[in-house]
Amino acid sequence: MKNTIFTGAGTALVTPMNPDGSINYDVFGANIDWQIEQGIDAVIVCGTTGEASTLTDEEHVELVRYCVERTSKRVPVIAGTGSNDTAYSVWLSKEAERVGADALLQVTPYYNKTSQKGLIRHFTEIAESVSIPIVLYNVPIRTGMSISTDTYKTLSEISNIVATKEASSNISAIAEIIAACGDDLDVYSGNDSEIVPIMSLGGKGVISTCGNIIPNVAHEITALCLSGEFKKAAELQLKYLNLMNTLFVDVNPIPVKAALNMMGRNVGECRLPLIEADDTTKAKVKSAMQGVGLI
Repeated sequence: MKNTIFTGAGTALVTPMNPDGSINYDVFGANIDWQIEQGIDAVIVCGTTGEASTLTDEEHVELVRYCVERTSKRVPVIAGTGSNDTAYSVWLSKEAERVGADALLQVTPYYNKTSQKGLIRHFTEIAESVSIPIVLYNVPIRTGMSISTDTYKTLSEISNIVATKEASSNISAIAEIIAACGDDLDVYSGNDSEIVPIMSLGGKGVISTCGNIIPNVAHEITALCLSGEFKKAAELQLKYLNLMNTLFVDVNPIPVKAALNMMGRNVGECRLPLIEADDTTKAKVKSAMQGVGLI
């Protein structure tokens, strides 16, 4: 059995931006503190929701360093260091480890993609380059490829590959992964709408987008699951289901940044090529938030 990085809800943090497009560290720090005050169990920095693909190398490493310093060991910090260039991902992973990240989030290679054998070599080289734990990230809708059960089984035998964020929306496949890998690989839901079904199969929690605006709710749903109260967890998830889904009516993180701005958290806009939410998206987000009394 491997050590679990966290159980419960981890928020994939947005990266707040100033009007000139630079990173707003003051707001980022305040949001980290608020997340922890609201009971979140882990934070994920420089993921998809954090617009990692538009960060410079210097910004990427500094965001991880700042997040580590601000959390001050109150919750684990998981740094996104995935890439479609293995050598670059190795470098970025070493940098994240150097500045104190507790674990790494590694997405499958995208655009150039690879084979299942290529995935094994890619993740193995990254894992061998660091000593901290690694969470794999399977999100075929964005990357155009998926990690097979057999590949998961092989990778789970590597000592510091300890978990995966599963955003395939294929519950049958996720059940097969959990059955095949057992205690050698923790599974986190990569979709807020699937927390309860995945945790009912043995998942350890969620790496969440909605946690940016309702960290207390994301935590509570997972806490209920962990205590075996799946009926209550399902009721809570269904209460917030429309909001969870509405956060994806446009490309993530456009809607969730709009929601945070409506809450007065002042995270600014996204970097190009992502743009500000249009009036239709804002109206949908506002309505969903009003539906659960958030604003």
